[in-house]
Amino acid sequence: MIETLPKPLLRVFAGETLNPPPWWLMRQAGRYLPEYRALRARAADFVSLCLTPPLAAEATLQPIRRFGMDAAILFSDILLVPYALGQKLGFRGDGPALDPVADRHAAAALSGGQVGARLAPVFEAAARVRTELPASTALIGFAGAPWTVATYMVEGGTSRDFAAVRAWAYRDPAGFAALLELIEAATIEFLAGQVAAGAEIVQLFDSWAGILPEPGFVRWVIEPTRRIVTALKQRCPECRVIGFPRGAGLLYERYMLETGVDGLGLDTVVPIGYASARLQSRIPVQGNLDPVLLRVGGAALAEAVAALRRGLGNAPYVFNLGHGVLPETPVENVAELARLMAEPLSD
Repeated sequence: MIETLPKPLLRVFAGETLNPPPWWLMRQAGRYLPEYRALRARAADFVSLCLTPPLAAEATLQPIRRFGMDAAILFSDILLVPYALGQKLGFRGDGPALDPVADRHAAAALSGGQVGARLAPVFEAAARVRTELPASTALIGFAGAPWTVATYMVEGGTSRDFAAVRAWAYRDPAGFAALLELIEAATIEFLAGQVAAGAEIVQLFDSWAGILPEPGFVRWVIEPTRRIVTALKQRCPECRVIGFPRGAGLLYERYMLETGVDGLGLDTVVPIGYASARLQSRIPVQGNLDPVLLRVGGAALAEAVAALRRGLGNAPYVFNLGHGVLPETPVENVAELARLMAEPLSD
């Protein structure tokens, strides 16, 4: 049974307003931490790190031990789903590298039959973490949303213009839909496995949602997300889902209304006033400090944190970044953020 009452993060997603609000950071386990860099050196490569349960669990727990966030997000990667589908995956210095899935014939060679088995080490890591977390700390699982995962699968990695994936989606919508359906089914298995292992809330990262015009956003972002949320809640009724459609802009509102998510992760450029009036009046929100402010620290960080808490702290709110922690962020700045977040904000 999922425990709810002792954990500030889950209380917020159940509709409570807390002062101070709970906080965690996207990419809170990563290269800015010296203990992570030492741990990373013990693995043959990044995929091995993600799929070695003792190492992945340790990476997950490191920032909690050092800073005491209100949630641990499981150390994993959104591209483990393509790996589980049979796509070759590696990581270079400049990011992920996959054998591109260029058309429906390449997609047909993938298989969802081994997703649970190939991702079992992730579930084991989640179970290990859950037993070691403080009683007040929630465990977050996550996956990439189908559109974002498809961009990497088709482009073979990161891209400046995403021309290949958009061209396929426009040219062969039925073939592209089949690829998204395969990713969608694997994502449901991935998230449900994390919940069964101990995750109490999950986040769907749609990092490249903002590159699509509205018709594509509805078809390839909103509709798959709605199906995933519906299926996951049928299998795991107590689990909460945070949606993070980065770059959605004005489409954040439509995403909120049509996907069924329990909370919204806000990217850096979402205005506080808009978020408060149009989004937070209906659903808990999470975000959206500029990661560069965390890197800079000092008075600029303190002022921005206070502004976010004043603007969003009078309704259900989780403090976070608008994207992930930058690798060059000084550890002492995150420690200062932890100190700022521990203090109630006075009127």
